[in-house]
Amino acid sequence: MIGAWLMWGIGVVALVVPSTLGLTVTRMLAALAFGAAVASWIGGAVPAAGVVFVACASIFGLLAGGAEYGHRCVQASAYGDEVRFLLRAPAAFLPPVAIAGLVWVGAVLAAPLLLATSQWAVGAIAAVMAVALTWLLLPRFNALSRRWFVVVPAGVVVHDQIVLSETVMVARANLAGVALALEGTQAADFTGPAGGHAIEVSVQSMITVLLAPTKDAPRGTALHVQSFIIAPSRPGAVLRATRPSPS
Repeated sequence: MIGAWLMWGIGVVALVVPSTLGLTVTRMLAALAFGAAVASWIGGAVPAAGVVFVACASIFGLLAGGAEYGHRCVQASAYGDEVRFLLRAPAAFLPPVAIAGLVWVGAVLAAPLLLATSQWAVGAIAAVMAVALTWLLLPRFNALSRRWFVVVPAGVVVHDQIVLSETVMVARANLAGVALALEGTQAADFTGPAGGHAIEVSVQSMITVLLAPTKDAPRGTALHVQSFIIAPSRPGAVLRATRPSPS
């Protein structure tokens, strides 16, 4: 019971005070709420109540995982005149994130149930796993919430510590255009890759970009690019924010 109230309080704070970290916490709690709803239904809840629990948890998850809520949270952490747009997670990250999240939800839900039934050894192991996974996964999941395309008066910025080793900054004077990426574009792919509509950013003078380190390139890979693509969760909003002002 204490744990449930603690989770509820954390969720309320994350919703009332939106932030990038709050976005990560809210989405993790949404997964936990769905797992708890399913577990309660399977565990013997009245069928009608079980349906309501799962439905409410599903709606919460859809809203928390939506692009609009994500934008509001990352924008709440913005500075001054900058406008932040959350980037979609690379496709390769989705399976491990889902598996890690499933294991975390299982550990968090199993620990109090096992301890409540006096299964002390197994319950203690589950509790340690729950704490350890929370400690390990929170910053890693939060890294996905800290991938932004940022529009500032001086130009545009790509902040992505997963795909890029250094933040990409393009001065407005060097910005040639921002448009939907066409199929077969030769622009450098900074999406991860990720699905959905991509945005292509073109520059007048080539810029140097350093990709994140990999096993084959532990110091990163430097690219000289004339254009690159990103995958914001709200591509239409990016196009509107970067539209040239009428003179």
